[in-house]
Amino acid sequence: MQTGLEDQLGLYQKRIPIFTRSVKGKFRRFKTSVLVLAYAIFFLLPWLPWSRLDAPAQAVLFDLPGRRFLIFGLTVYPQDVVWLALLLFIAAILLFFVTGLVGRAFCGYFCFQTLWTDFYIWIEHLIQGERPARVRLYRQPWDREKVLKVGGTHALWLLASFWTGVTFAAYFAYAPQLVLDFFTGQAAAAAYITIGILTVSTYAAAGLMREQICTYVCPYGRFQSVMYEAETLAVHYDARRGEAAHGRASARAGQRTLAERHEKGLGDCVDCGLCVQVCPVGIDIRDGLQYKCISCGLCIDACNTIMDSFNFPRGLIRYDSEKNLASPTPTAPKVQWKRLKTIGYGVALILMSAYLVYSIGTRGSFDRAVNQIRQPLYVVLSNGDIRNRYQIRITNKAGQDQVYVISAHGIPADALDLGNFSEIAVKPGHSGLVQASVRLSPTLAAQTHQFELVITPQGKPAEARSETVRFDSPGRRQ
Repeated sequence: MQTGLEDQLGLYQKRIPIFTRSVKGKFRRFKTSVLVLAYAIFFLLPWLPWSRLDAPAQAVLFDLPGRRFLIFGLTVYPQDVVWLALLLFIAAILLFFVTGLVGRAFCGYFCFQTLWTDFYIWIEHLIQGERPARVRLYRQPWDREKVLKVGGTHALWLLASFWTGVTFAAYFAYAPQLVLDFFTGQAAAAAYITIGILTVSTYAAAGLMREQICTYVCPYGRFQSVMYEAETLAVHYDARRGEAAHGRASARAGQRTLAERHEKGLGDCVDCGLCVQVCPVGIDIRDGLQYKCISCGLCIDACNTIMDSFNFPRGLIRYDSEKNLASPTPTAPKVQWKRLKTIGYGVALILMSAYLVYSIGTRGSFDRAVNQIRQPLYVVLSNGDIRNRYQIRITNKAGQDQVYVISAHGIPADALDLGNFSEIAVKPGHSGLVQASVRLSPTLAAQTHQFELVITPQGKPAEARSETVRFDSPGRRQ
């Protein structure tokens, strides 16, 4: 009976556990530094105090009931959605820009999946030991040692996942009160649901699936090739140096020095396999550039360690470009940024970042919008006066209640009628609506084509804003 290809491959590839070996080097130090910094920011930021009059004393608080984001001294309202659009645009362009220069550096050092997986691997190493001990533990039957070590590992993973969920939820509520309410059973149902989902998903992604998230779930690895160019720096194995004429070979007697190996036509690679053992996604970089590679550089540290032990030159595995590796005489790797696409990304990144900073820095304490009511355009009163009507919307972007005074320039003071309102009070993040009418005599109406409505926060004349509006009257061409 013939078996089809689908039956041979199956719908899913069974996960083969990856037991990574610890390694020392500059890339490992950089990854650790990024991890410590990222964790310090994520886990400590909700607990950083920040004095406010109308909100909890928390430096970063996403106040969904109040429809505002409190970020240190900045209050962001839904009306500022353009900032979010700019941030998303900047993030996308930054990703393209960095990928074009140094490949998947974001994946290797800054991605949430990488950061949490790195920490979970550290927990596993702490409890179960170095790679040989973990491999032995995996293969041995379920005895007391295995139950304690594996169970302890998963317990700590779950604890880290739980606190990740609690910390995330703390950005949306006053952190000390949330934690107290959570453990006393008084928190909102949304808090328990959110923390529960994040606990399970973090535990599964960083503890159980790990490299499968990067390989099968994350789309970035699939479309990264369209952002790569021949000049892009990525982690490469120098096959010409490592394989030579007769390939790589172990460093046994008679082929331990460079002279002995070159005499026999052997490459500099001693086939120790350390580059594979330290790889968090389990690939062999010697097989060439692969979409699974997250460019973390750990294989570079591992290879350099081996090269140092044999007094071989470093850089058998290194960050380099395909163009440089393919050249007859490769030069020292360097970032090649003088390319049209890269310069375009850089210019767009600078312009959008500058505009975002300018927009935040010049934002007023309120927004205003004045619309003329055009049905009808004007009304002729019984005494011949002409009346136009306007709708004034004021949005308070300050962090406290504010009273606004509305006046007019270019027309008599008594021509502006605000009904029963001489001023309007608006709460933070809310909008107030005022119906205004302007009444002019026929002679003055014929002379008035437009005037200014001035909105002034009470006690803050320097923040006054004006809006020029038109005045319509009979006989004027529209």
